[in-house]
Amino acid sequence: MRTLEATDPDSPAAREAGARVRAWTGGGSIAALLDDVGGVDEVGVAERVAALSTRSIKKASKVHALELAIRMMDLTTLEGKDTPGKVRGLCAKGIRPDPGDPSIPSVAAICVYPAMVPTAVEALRGSGVKVASVATGFPSGQTFTELKILETRMAVEAGADEIDMVIDRGAFLAGDVATVFDEIVAVKAACGPAHLKVILETGELGSLDDVRRASILAMAAGADVIKTSTGKVTPAATLPVTLVMLEAIRAFHRRTGRVVGMKPAGGIRTAKEAIRYLVVLYETLGPRWMTPDLFRFGASSLLNDVIQQLHKERSGRYDGPDRVTLD
Repeated sequence: MRTLEATDPDSPAAREAGARVRAWTGGGSIAALLDDVGGVDEVGVAERVAALSTRSIKKASKVHALELAIRMMDLTTLEGKDTPGKVRGLCAKGIRPDPGDPSIPSVAAICVYPAMVPTAVEALRGSGVKVASVATGFPSGQTFTELKILETRMAVEAGADEIDMVIDRGAFLAGDVATVFDEIVAVKAACGPAHLKVILETGELGSLDDVRRASILAMAAGADVIKTSTGKVTPAATLPVTLVMLEAIRAFHRRTGRVVGMKPAGGIRTAKEAIRYLVVLYETLGPRWMTPDLFRFGASSLLNDVIQQLHKERSGRYDGPDRVTLD
């Protein structure tokens, strides 16, 4: 297994990654890992998604699904104009999404740039809401490996509970999968106690076959969660892509025993869409994965619609548009 200079081949992260590759391949290499991934039946995926999208959900189940969707959300602000005040405001909303209704649960995490991690840590202290930080040259991933590792370490030292890294799509598409693998291993080692979400940027991968290959590669390298998108590229999350990634998680768990989470991100804006994702999750991976520890929504505009739909399901009527904040 080729390693980068920035990767310690004797680190626990590297040894564990090697063990996962051997578990999948029966003792082979990274190349053997991807050779054994198999292709994707795109017609079958489309038919499966279409069938699951028509499932009807009873009222009690819908209320539970909407509350769960809120608890699974990562509220995100990743703009060049982000300020400490904006981050503090987002943190307040994450803790109490509807100030007039304390029964609405908090979100899972607030995701910010590394420089904003200390502000988020302070604002979320004692709330139970996690601090997530993008890293590794987000969103392109086109920077030096040493800088990716340093940025990750600094974000964790500043208090980040979770790191959202991006893979080098250029290296992956050029066939240099060893570099992608080794960078994930190195970033995983730099995370220490923090959880690692690996963003595939599926809109740039070109095919569902490559989505599956990148998913298996990321999980073998150490991803705690695999994530569709940065939210900066179109298309971002889609149900077919999410189904392929969930099926990859299922296959990886069966072969290696490792439990990996999933995060669709970008373009999910309505409660109706969120429920469809939860149906696909349940039907593919089952109840064990129906938890914020193993499934997240990357959302910046989803929360308000879910709150409005939740109030409607509880009261039987829609609230006015001023019930929720605009951000």
